[in-house]
Amino acid sequence: MRGLAGAGLIVAVAGLTASIAAGGAAPPGAPADDGAAVVGERRPRRRVLDLAVRSPVLESVAHARLLLPPGWSRDASRTWPVLWLLHGAGAGRDGHTAWSEHSDIEELTEDADVIVVMPDGGPCGNYTDWWNRGGGGAPKWETFHLAELRQILERGYRAGPDRAVAGNAMGGLGALAYAARHRGLFRAAASFSGPVHTLHRDPAGLDVADLVELSVAIGAPSLDWTDVWGDPDLQRVVWRQHNPYDLAGRLAGVRVHVSAGDGTPGPFDRGPGPREAAARDVLEALAHTVSREFAGKLRKLGVPVSTHFYRGTHTWPYWRRELRATLPALLAEIT
Repeated sequence: MRGLAGAGLIVAVAGLTASIAAGGAAPPGAPADDGAAVVGERRPRRRVLDLAVRSPVLESVAHARLLLPPGWSRDASRTWPVLWLLHGAGAGRDGHTAWSEHSDIEELTEDADVIVVMPDGGPCGNYTDWWNRGGGGAPKWETFHLAELRQILERGYRAGPDRAVAGNAMGGLGALAYAARHRGLFRAAASFSGPVHTLHRDPAGLDVADLVELSVAIGAPSLDWTDVWGDPDLQRVVWRQHNPYDLAGRLAGVRVHVSAGDGTPGPFDRGPGPREAAARDVLEALAHTVSREFAGKLRKLGVPVSTHFYRGTHTWPYWRRELRATLPALLAEIT
């Protein structure tokens, strides 16, 4: 055991040394309770701080991009509210930079009194601790985000207790699942084209279970998609425990917003496209259907929700527009 611990320490120190040699800074602050810690930093732009985090619940180093507010300092006597932005499946190694690259979040928050956190969510973007046939173990993305990374940010980067969360596609599923599964952690949550009813069934079309299977096949082809939550029929309880639709009542007190396009070409589409464009349309049509079901469930329960359903496809121009429209309400809840 001591030999394994020593080997892990050597690996961590080697990674940190390489990071510093490449231009990163020595990591500040205390690690998370389980030992997860920052092993490298980069400052590519004035407000942008990229973190590399070694976690015992992930199989490799993960990353998170921070957008820092005016006046931010590690030594400040105050803390700042936090907006979490989650990416969708398929972002791969660029997951933590997706929102920076495809939206104007940096410009939109230039003067905002808030820390923006954009973490890796894994190549499948499932935002969960994998079930792994009941055995648990890596990857544990929910633990990484809401325990480890949250603790690291609060202990070393002046993150405060007031939080909002939003995401696109699978990130939208993650945003609402996180807010529902961890009551009181987020004051506001928004989903842009998220598959927010994972047990929705459509015998003639695409199910969300099919989408989970597809995301694993693309993002982690060596793994079995049922390792995420099991089989949706045999392990239905596990699926329900992570399904925003089934958890809708737990969102009472959270400012909730959902939006999705109907899958038909809209103002940001240039007409019929190749086969890939047709696939995006199918994904957006599914998000549209389940988002409407989810909003209806919230209203039936008496939980307030704002919505925007529109003509459009599963593409970044729409998510960029939705973020612009929703950001003021998200920030109003935490600042």
